[in-house]
Formats: sequence, C-alpha cells, structure tokens
Amino acid sequence: MNDAPMSDALSFDNRFVRALPSDPLTTNARRQVPRASYSKVLPTPVAAPKLVAYSQEVAHLLAMDPAFVTSPEFAQTFGGNHVLKGMDPYAMNYAGHQFGHWAGQLGDGRAINLGELKGMDGQQWTLQLKGAGPTPYSRTADGRAVLRSSIREFLCSEAMYHLGVPTTRALSLVVTGDSVVRDMFYDGRAKEEPGAIVCRVAPSFLRFGNFQVHAARQEFDILKQLMDFSIENDFPSLLSSTNSSTPPIYLRWFQEICDRTADLMVHWMRVGFVHGVMNTDNMSILGLTIDYGPYGWIDDYDLDWTPNTTDAESRRYIFGNQAGVAGWNLAQLARAIMPVVNDAESLGAILQTYSSRFKQGHEQMMGAKLGLSSVQSETDSLLFKKLEELLSTYETDMTLFFRLLGKVNPVSALEEQWSILQDSQYGAQAGEKKDWMEWLKGWNARVMQDPVGKLELPRRGLMDATNPKYVLRNYLAQEAIEKAHEGDYAMIGELLEVMHRPYDEQPEFERYFAKRPDWARDKAGCSMLSCSS
Repeated sequence: MNDAPMSDALSFDNRFVRALPSDPLTTNARRQVPRASYSKVLPTPVAAPKLVAYSQEVAHLLAMDPAFVTSPEFAQTFGGNHVLKGMDPYAMNYAGHQFGHWAGQLGDGRAINLGELKGMDGQQWTLQLKGAGPTPYSRTADGRAVLRSSIREFLCSEAMYHLGVPTTRALSLVVTGDSVVRDMFYDGRAKEEPGAIVCRVAPSFLRFGNFQVHAARQEFDILKQLMDFSIENDFPSLLSSTNSSTPPIYLRWFQEICDRTADLMVHWMRVGFVHGVMNTDNMSILGLTIDYGPYGWIDDYDLDWTPNTTDAESRRYIFGNQAGVAGWNLAQLARAIMPVVNDAESLGAILQTYSSRFKQGHEQMMGAKLGLSSVQSETDSLLFKKLEELLSTYETDMTLFFRLLGKVNPVSALEEQWSILQDSQYGAQAGEKKDWMEWLKGWNARVMQDPVGKLELPRRGLMDATNPKYVLRNYLAQEAIEKAHEGDYAMIGELLEVMHRPYDEQPEFERYFAKRPDWARDKAGCSMLSCSS
C-alpha cells in the first residue's frame, strides 16, 4: 500500500529564486530591501483553512489529482499552513508609481509565491497565495485578505480568462477561520471580517515595478539580470544565438510589452472592465490583467466612471482613461530600463507605436462589436463616436445593448429595431427614441455594405463572439459575497459556471442577463469599492 501524500506527484521548480539575488536577511520584519529581487518568507499559519471553491480547469492545467484538490492536505497547503516538497516561498521586491506619484519600494505585502509547476500545456506556472500573512514588504499592513475581496478576485480571474482577456488565473479560494480587521471605506469604522486566501496562477508575476525598484536604486547590474531573466523565461521566442543580452533584443522585448499592453487595453474596453488602480506596480510585464482590487464592470456606459473610492476625486483611472494611463506607465518602464538599453530614441519610437496599435485595435474591436468585418477609419469613426455619445447621454447598459444589437435585423422596420434595444435602457428620456433611430439608420446602411455584416448568420456570429452575454457584474459578485458571509458558498460556484461560457446563450442562467437593479446603483460593493475591497 502506498501511503505517500498525493502532493508528491507535483514537481516544483523555482527559476526566479535560482536566477536572481535574494534578500540576505531571513527575518520576516518590515524593512527596505536593497540589492535583492525577493525575500524568502513562509506563509503565516491560519486557524482552520477550508476550501470553499476551486477551478477544476486550473487544477487540471496544473496536473493536480482531483482527489488531492479535495483533500485536507490541499486546504492546509493553499491556506498557508503547509509547504509542499519542492516549494521555496518568497515575496517579490518592486517599487512603483501610485496615482501618478513615485511611491518607492512597495513589494509583495500580502502575496507569497510558492513555486512553479509545469502545466499540461508545457508552460511553467507560478502559484501565489494572496492574503497569506506579512512579508518584509508589508509596511504597516497585516498581509491578510478578507473574504469579500478574495471572492471578487477568485471569480473575476476566471471570468476574464473565459472572456478572452489576458489575465492571471485562480486555482482556489480558502477561508482561514481567522478574522481580519478592515476599514472598508477608510472612515474610521473598522470591523472584523472573515479572512480568506486566493491561490493565483500565472506564467509570471513580474510587474513594471520589479524593474523600477532596481533602476531607482541604480542597481543596474541586477536590473540587467532581471531583464535577461524575463526574456529567457517569459519571451523565449525573442532569443537567438547571436543577440541575447544586447540592446536589440531589449528593444524587441520592450516592443512586445507595449504591444501586449495595447491589446489588453482594447480587451478591457471591449468588455467594459475598469481596473480601478492602474499603478505601475499593478501592470504585468506579460500584458495580463493583474491585481483585482477595486475593479468594476460598466453597467450604464460611462467613460468617466471609476470603481475606486481612493480615485473618486482625481479620477485618474476612469474607464475612458485606461489606455492613456497604460501608455504613461509604459513610459515609466522605458525610463527604468534606459540605463541598460542606452537608446532613448529607439525607446521613444517604440512608445509611439503603442498609441497607434491601441487606436487600430480599438477601431477593429468596435467594428466587430457592430458586425463589421473591416473598418473604414474616416467614415466609421463618426459612427463609433455618435454611438458612444448616445450610450453616455441616454443611460444605456453596455453589455445588454451590444448583445441585443446582434439580434437586430438591419433591414427590418426601425420601430422593430428600437423595440429590441429598449431593454438596454435604464430610463426613458426626451428625444431618446428619435436619436437612437437616427443612429440605427446609419448602422443599417453601413452594415449592409460589409461582406460579413450584410449576411445575418455571419454577422450575428461575429457580434456574439465579440459581445459577451454574461459578465461578472458588480452586484452579482456582491450577492455572492453576502451569501458567503452567511456560510452559503453555492452562488460562487454558480457564477463560476456561468462565466465559464460567457458568450453562450445559457437559457438556464437567463436571470443573469439583466440590467443592474435599482438597489445596486449606490450600494457599497456594487458602485464603489476601496483598495481593501
């Protein structure tokens, strides 16, 4: 009889730890950490870890035995109480600009990387616990996470993946049995909440800030080491036998980062996602959506909306400003790597390509949302601009509008077309019907000129593949959170199932294809969130 733990089948690697300089101190005390890319630190044990949700898909990707995932050993491991053979936990050292201002060293204050596993796809995947206790980078915080923020991160990671948006993934959600004190809106009304830990999964958790910290400290030898590590492990297609560790490959690496970031911004705008806190330390070097904090989904189309209470005054990270902020963040990364690249002119030229790539990608995306297989920039830009004006002027649900537009027959009577789209409106306003019908006339004419648009089934196929029917609306996540606080975790599993196929009709879940209810308009957790949300 084999009594070996089921986890013994997992073989962990630790490339980051092997390749880069470590913090020489091993005490888990808050401090500045010069000349090191990480600090070794163990998760802090919790009282009673219990698995309440997991992604079967991610577990399979990591070649985890289903029996292991549902075993007590799994909950102990991914609740932070047990370190498996081969794991070598560490917290990353990075800096960053927060809300446009240099913040200095930040680092993984409540995230601990456990190690890497080779997935079924041949990719190396890093496993990271969020909320597993303090690290040397925690500053004055406790390194823990509350259940509400953990549910939001767990669900949104998987929802975004199935929407086709580049993102970190989520393996598991574990409640800890401990309470965590949080002042949700920083108004002096702190209270105890249930604690939880999410296991996040990504090929790499490197951020712009990982490079910024070494540049700011003039640790240019370590900066170069880190750039070489990223190229070798995260961008191996850039390598050749003759040009590794030379300026040309660094420029191609930066170009790839810019391209991926531009594409990510197009995706966010396509599905109506607002990150909420696009600091440089929250920008992935791989162009992934990372760090699901005070994020939100656009219900009524509003380019000026931010879900982040901390950003309510400056409104730096509003929906319509995300592409511009990403460009600004890329410029900060360019400044950080300049001492190694030593070619300001080429870096500047690459930065210019970011804007053009986003503009072109955004145009093509908008065309696809409207059923157009190709875009005529000069004329179609007017159609897009007028649509955005109407969506903003007349409180219109973004997700419902674009999905319902796919059902509209452009050769049918305008009254019939309007009757379909009316379900996406939050309230009738004077002139609304007339303005929408005028826009529909233009859309009808344009779509009938397009080789795909004029054919009903191909047009609807294109639109339905671009416009999701289901997104993780803020009020849905809040409902799941409130049920979980009562000990009922069923809605987490149901939402995970719905968001697994967001472009399919799923008639059994039709109730989730609906406008935001009135009670959610201004409710905490549905309209605005804090960085502790």
